[in-house]
Amino acid sequence: MSTATAVPVESEALGALPEWDLGDLYPGPEAPALGRDLEAAEAAAKAFGERYQGRLAGLGGGALGAAVAEYERIDETLSRIMSYAQLLYAGDMATPEIGRFFQTMQERTNAIATETLFFTLELNRLDDAALARKLKAARLARYGPWIRDVRAFRPHQLSDEVERLLHEKHVVGRAAWIRLFDETVADLRFPVGDKRLTSAEVLHLLSDKDPAVRREAASSLGRVLGEQVRTFALITNTLAKDKEIEDRLRGYKRPVSPRNLANHVEDEVVDALVEAVRGAYPALSHRYYKIKARWFGVKQLDYWDRNAPLEEDDDRTIPWEEARARVLDAYAGFSSRMAEVGRRFFDHSWIDAGPRPGKAPGAFAHPAVADVHPYLLLNYQGKTRDVMTLAHELGHGVHQLLAAPRGQLMADTPLTLAETASVFGEMLTFRALLDAETDRGRRRVILAAKVEDMLNTVVRQTAFYEFESRVHDERRRAELTPRQIGELWLETQRASLGPAIRFADDYQYYWAYIPHFIHTPFYVYAYAFGECLVNALYAAYQEAPAGFEEKYLELLKAGGTLRHKELLEPFGLDAGDPAFWAKGLGVIEGFIDELEDSA
Repeated sequence: MSTATAVPVESEALGALPEWDLGDLYPGPEAPALGRDLEAAEAAAKAFGERYQGRLAGLGGGALGAAVAEYERIDETLSRIMSYAQLLYAGDMATPEIGRFFQTMQERTNAIATETLFFTLELNRLDDAALARKLKAARLARYGPWIRDVRAFRPHQLSDEVERLLHEKHVVGRAAWIRLFDETVADLRFPVGDKRLTSAEVLHLLSDKDPAVRREAASSLGRVLGEQVRTFALITNTLAKDKEIEDRLRGYKRPVSPRNLANHVEDEVVDALVEAVRGAYPALSHRYYKIKARWFGVKQLDYWDRNAPLEEDDDRTIPWEEARARVLDAYAGFSSRMAEVGRRFFDHSWIDAGPRPGKAPGAFAHPAVADVHPYLLLNYQGKTRDVMTLAHELGHGVHQLLAAPRGQLMADTPLTLAETASVFGEMLTFRALLDAETDRGRRRVILAAKVEDMLNTVVRQTAFYEFESRVHDERRRAELTPRQIGELWLETQRASLGPAIRFADDYQYYWAYIPHFIHTPFYVYAYAFGECLVNALYAAYQEAPAGFEEKYLELLKAGGTLRHKELLEPFGLDAGDPAFWAKGLGVIEGFIDELEDSA
């Protein structure tokens, strides 16, 4: 089995690409420290249950605060073990021994967590007035935001027996189907020319300079996904039905409601965002792709040309060290503190950058645990979009490090706000690139790439949300065939991207590779939320830069302790105001205006 320390990947064009060293979590899967932590967590969880189960109502505030602190320590140990297992697995999903280790750790930690499950259930049964009295004790008051968030789910809590059953069955239910999806995608190979590419590599070719390469890559992607579509449809149907059963038991009226509750955002705020974006389709995506089609001398762009580089794009490969410098310089231009925190990811082995067979596709930042540090996964291939992805994931990492002092239970940020620092990092990097460029053609290339990224973040992710909503709504009535899922996909894509994009039949399968639908239902709207929020934030920064950095860093340091209304108030912003979303969307429209004027 692979160990935690890896050797950097070397590429003549890219330079040395770092691979993470997971030794700050554990030195290896067989490490004695990992075994000791499992045993200690198991003993601590059993002792915790014996000491506190059925007794929370009789505890004073100080004693209850001590109980929460003990619960936090157990949770941190279990999270440390699972962070290691997840990251090891993400680095190599193709090796059976690693898959076995990942599943074993899921089962062991899930069984241990079952012993402490009573705690939040019992906490939610405390009377409001009695809890308010207990919260006067400083030791418990420290955990007030976490208790607030736990109790938000009180109306949907089931009996202890049912909650325990759902918890214990998770590893052979939802988690098992997610693993099947991950390993299926990791094993897929997409023929292009004489090569058999991973999903990350074939998706990268959709922005290749050569139109024949883009077309072949797109066709290969659709064909291979189509060959596996029955498996992907079965996974999607099963997970959607599983969610529908649990939502019904818990009394949620809409499939998205549990996600909104976890995101600390009201249903009506999300509805307002989706309506605003949908209403802006003609002014944003429809208009931009019509302009791009004109640049390419056609009435319609084939779907594989949607992200095609412009003629002026020199398609230069950006070495890793240059990408590192660009992103950190852009961060430093705004905040030396942000750059200082960001630099730690490069100075230590906290990033896994290069694509390789078996590795998880896409990119993510994993917060690990509060007393260690986050890890970043990329599939860096040297294009401007890859630099922007680095800026995005580094923003997550900086956010997670700054929030870490809040502790294991309160450092985590809801998805809607988790995208703030990442998208802000992209904006800083984009602005730095644009301001440094004097050539008119190159400026247009940079601006067009940014618009396309914004459309992918706002319009496309909103279309993903629409697709996901319709799949879950339809699944409540009956299982969907692969063809039905494909039709829903094409309908939402056509509506969002507009008449200037031409779709082939094989595009109906493109929903199948998107992990968010499987891993985290209804995650996708958080991207649009974050983009519009950052656009509004950046506009506030441009209007009044004095004192902005300090307020922004305080926002990041808050972790999950404050809601979006409280976090945005110092900037004079309110996500509940329809004008807020219009302001964010207006930034994208302004960039499109600039591009149209430059044509």
